[in-house]
Amino acid sequence: MKTLSKVSFLILGIIFCLSGYAQQPRMTNAQVTSRSAAAGLEREFRALVAGQAAAAWVGYAVPIIPGEHNMCCSDGCCGGCRLEERGSGSVGSSVNSTVRLEGGGNLFVLFRVEQGQVQKIRTFSQDCELDAGGLPFFWLNDVRPPESVALLASYAKPQSEEKAEKKLGDSAVAAIAFHKDPSADRVLEQFTASSQPESLRERVSFWLGVARGRPGYEILRRMIKEDPSERVREKVIFALSQSKEPEALNAMIETARGDSSAHVRGQALFWLAQKAGKKAEEAITAAIENDPETDVKKKAVFALSQLPKDEGVPKLIQVAKTNKNPAVRKQAMFWLGQSKDSRALAFFEEILSR
Repeated sequence: MKTLSKVSFLILGIIFCLSGYAQQPRMTNAQVTSRSAAAGLEREFRALVAGQAAAAWVGYAVPIIPGEHNMCCSDGCCGGCRLEERGSGSVGSSVNSTVRLEGGGNLFVLFRVEQGQVQKIRTFSQDCELDAGGLPFFWLNDVRPPESVALLASYAKPQSEEKAEKKLGDSAVAAIAFHKDPSADRVLEQFTASSQPESLRERVSFWLGVARGRPGYEILRRMIKEDPSERVREKVIFALSQSKEPEALNAMIETARGDSSAHVRGQALFWLAQKAGKKAEEAITAAIENDPETDVKKKAVFALSQLPKDEGVPKLIQVAKTNKNPAVRKQAMFWLGQSKDSRALAFFEEILSR
């Protein structure tokens, strides 16, 4: 029994080690050191960054939101995604891991640090092979997702208007959005408060629509009604157009009909046209008839031109024939001319033969 017990403990220990090891990315050109963040990610991470004068990478894994996420490099490189510029480090040095992982349950969050500061934040899906360019790579195990969200949130607001600072903030927000944890929704919602910078609210709205599903839609729904900034509401409309929630279309239609800003109403019509469908067509037609602003009516005419031709061209012809506003009729005829559709040609022949 004692022998069996020792064997059992040994097997359990091996399984535990392999499960922790499997969370690491496949890496080349990396001097990897593993550490535990069980005592707290913030404390372990800050200590690592403060003590790192030379360039290095710090990374960890957290569960990723469901869906197909290909977050590997897009430059066509064959040997994996390069974390450093070409020429940094020696290609062909020792490989840290060659374990091929099954399709992605994890998000890899990586920080480039140098001189005691975070310079870059990058995220990768689990199927990416990473080339660290020969730099030290500190891998943190036992990271709890809410602690990761809190850490990233501390970098979401740029400390200055410098391009590098803004890019760091953008990367932090995007990384939060891919966390499979309710804390991500709570933090992103906090960033949409009207007291937050407009640029932050704009960035957050995009990721709420793209990545956060139902909770993201609910936040966007509130933003489109309550955010005081026309510029932010314009971005929220685009975010709603990216949402997979069915009710997002209704929110766009309501905005096209009732937003206080003619510009936002026009943008809502434009993105409705990209969605197409009967509801979108009805909302666009209603704007042409009922919106008090001629500029919005003209944008609605353009939106008709963006619908599939079998839907848009007959509507444009109808507007060109019957609308009481000459500027709107002129706009409809312009877009009919751009359509190069045989029905538009027949309509022009009819007019010219009178």
